[in-house]
Amino acid sequence: MNDLFNLHNKRILVTGAAQGIGFIMARGLAQQGAEIIINGTNAERAEKAAIQLRDEGFKAHISLFDVANAGTVEQAIEDIENNIGPIDVLFNNAGIQRRHPFVEFPLNEWNDIIATNQTGVFIVSQCVARKMIARRQGKIVNICSMQSELGRDTITPYAAAKGAVKMLTRGMCVELARHNIQVNGIAPGYFRTPMTQALVDNKEFSDWLCKRTPAARWGNPEELVGAAVFLSSKASDFVNGHLLFVDGGMLAAV
Repeated sequence: MNDLFNLHNKRILVTGAAQGIGFIMARGLAQQGAEIIINGTNAERAEKAAIQLRDEGFKAHISLFDVANAGTVEQAIEDIENNIGPIDVLFNNAGIQRRHPFVEFPLNEWNDIIATNQTGVFIVSQCVARKMIARRQGKIVNICSMQSELGRDTITPYAAAKGAVKMLTRGMCVELARHNIQVNGIAPGYFRTPMTQALVDNKEFSDWLCKRTPAARWGNPEELVGAAVFLSSKASDFVNGHLLFVDGGMLAAV
């Protein structure tokens, strides 16, 4: 039974892993034996994250690329596969957030959100999946959101992108399951992160959130690690096209 969640000899690429939830998940996966490839666009942050993992005794590499740049992604995946090794698990975690009222949302910021949060998932998954198909095995985990199902003021483009990633997850499952590739999503609820700090500091919003969530609190990012390990491991070999909500029960409550 212990082997069900064993990630030894698994090589995992986590996009946007130099900080925030991406780094916390990467570290949690490393603690279960995985070899981690940290992706980001900022060399200093990525190197700092890799050093922290190495100092804790884990295997960590860096791959710098913009997930929305198809040419750069393709070359980076080739470099990883040729110089580090085959990618066993891909975590599409990279994402950005912008906040404006819908009718005032700048088109350039809409384009940035869609490019990173939606198109980037498509580009990276496509490049990695080609390699996984050739090996007839692999796992892809897309980081979705509560906004894959629910809307909120001032973040309509983000919700649109995350809703699209939900359906991309299901579509990829339908096409890739026959190649022994499992494609699933993790949909975090409200977690204390740098991206949500403004909301955490807003007493009115935090009070509303705690009343709205059955668990009556914000989530801690470390509480996403269990879902990440499950969807990376042998334990999820027959789980496909699934969106796993880690939200303290929020989506279940009226």
